[in-house]
Amino acid sequence: MLVGVPKEIKDNEYRVAMTPAGVQQLIEQGHTVLVETKAGEGSRFPDDQYARVGAKIVPTAADAWGAELVVKVKEPIAVEYPFLRADLVLFTYLHLAAEEKLTRAMLDSGVTGIAYETVEAPDGSLPLLTPMSEVAGRMAVQVGAYYLERPHLGRGMLLGGVAGVPGANVVVIGGGVVGTNAAHIALGMDANVTILDTNLERLRFLEHVLHGRLTTVASNSYNIAEAVQVADLVIGGVLIKGARAPRLVTREMVSTMRQGSVIADVAVDQGGCVETIHATTHSDPTYIVDGVVHYGVANMPGAVPRTSTLALSNATLPYVLRLARKGADGAMAEDPNGLAKGLNTYRGQVTYAAVAECFALPYVPYAA
Repeated sequence: MLVGVPKEIKDNEYRVAMTPAGVQQLIEQGHTVLVETKAGEGSRFPDDQYARVGAKIVPTAADAWGAELVVKVKEPIAVEYPFLRADLVLFTYLHLAAEEKLTRAMLDSGVTGIAYETVEAPDGSLPLLTPMSEVAGRMAVQVGAYYLERPHLGRGMLLGGVAGVPGANVVVIGGGVVGTNAAHIALGMDANVTILDTNLERLRFLEHVLHGRLTTVASNSYNIAEAVQVADLVIGGVLIKGARAPRLVTREMVSTMRQGSVIADVAVDQGGCVETIHATTHSDPTYIVDGVVHYGVANMPGAVPRTSTLALSNATLPYVLRLARKGADGAMAEDPNGLAKGLNTYRGQVTYAAVAECFALPYVPYAA
């Protein structure tokens, strides 16, 4: 199969979908890989590393997108929509529930769109979302600590405090992969951490494995309002598979927060779980609402591309190899409860129920 790896062009996105090691495995299995020039440069994988393992370095995005299977990191942006076509399989993060224009462009083109974030493992977990959720959860604490500094309009607090001075109050909404990693790093920095989730068994587990100044709270609107009112840093980490994130922190709650406190909403690429959040970029990452600093970068892991690329490609490579070997239909027929769950658009139809519901579009289940 002809596999294309375009250069990511979203604002300050330095990740690349495949490492030279992954490209080499594809080539060893008889496939041809087209890598757009400088696609890996942001992750410190120069063209010559890809060329040495047998990739064809192509000069333009159109060349890479001309493949049968295109592997990316982030969803296509508007200038890439013309590359979408009916005989293309696109394998990448899509987050369609937050992107109506992209959804309609994919439907109009007839492209087969398989989303990393909805591919499932046998236990129902999301193996291709997990590595980036780990990165984003850990980064959320780093960026939160940075924007709490007074030069960045924060409260002027050190996250862990010092002797005789209390540390910051960090409130984590959601006890999944993002929330667990955020809490782990915040506790390591000696912050006071409160984590909220609706799943009491999950809270018991977190209380058992995370030690330090940790408080677990059952998540409901009353408890969220109480927690954010005294928070210095709020981290949003709520996920509903393939659907828009629920808005759990209302504008009214934000208005009760302390001046200079910080919100980092990791769920922003699915619409965000804070009512006042909107997507921002690494070049313009924050804005202020009611005196609260809002950080809404939708591709947070792109700031640490070396780590992120390696983590992502470790997870995606087995699926890429299967898609290249069997084609999309063959690979999904072989894995109907895993890879096939990643299918979001197919032959001009929405094949993921949560996306169809979000935009009042017909839902057509995929049938191999």
